[in-house]
Amino acid sequence: MAKLHEIDIGSYWEKFASEEALSPLQLEQFKKYHALLIEWNEKINLTAITDPLEIITYHFQDSLAVNRFVDFKSLTMISDVGTGGGFPGIPLKIKYPHLKVILIEVIQKKITFLQEVVDQLGLEGVEMCDMDWRNFLRHTEYPIDLFVSRASLRPEDLIHMFKGASPYQGKQIGYWASQNWVPSKKDELYINATHEYTVGKLRKLIVLGKPTSPHKLGSNT
Repeated sequence: MAKLHEIDIGSYWEKFASEEALSPLQLEQFKKYHALLIEWNEKINLTAITDPLEIITYHFQDSLAVNRFVDFKSLTMISDVGTGGGFPGIPLKIKYPHLKVILIEVIQKKITFLQEVVDQLGLEGVEMCDMDWRNFLRHTEYPIDLFVSRASLRPEDLIHMFKGASPYQGKQIGYWASQNWVPSKKDELYINATHEYTVGKLRKLIVLGKPTSPHKLGSNT
């Protein structure tokens, strides 16, 4: 396989659009997002990945990879916990425009960037929330179908969703874990499923949810 920097970016966009079955409008939205990310990353720290081709692979395609395991067409609302530069929430919104998306982010500079992306791309049904995670759990009751979090918070923080009086304790979180992540015994109780996939490199998606059994929990695929 050719290295990313050896591939012409125009052909790489075409490959991305073909593999993800993007419409011309969706491709144009991703290109605008790409340009804004590079521009704003010079002002505020949005991502350590700055190579134009690697942004497509390791941010856009990696964000969309969850659709291999989840039918997003059947969902109405998702929330991205600690979205940062908008991953995976904004790529999923572009791909599935019917979704309502709650982007949870506490850093105001990043919220300003996210609002600029939403405005420039003409995305509707996207709401910013600047609450920290625990306050979000205490003070909101959105009809969210699925939470997603791309390695922004630790699993031990995310699993507060399944405790106490949280209105979301019956939902699940798709968590993008590093390949060498080793769950603690406490984390293991909340792992409903583990999915491995390849986007540039081997990746791991962990499905966290309320324990379904006091002994053996969930399934691995």
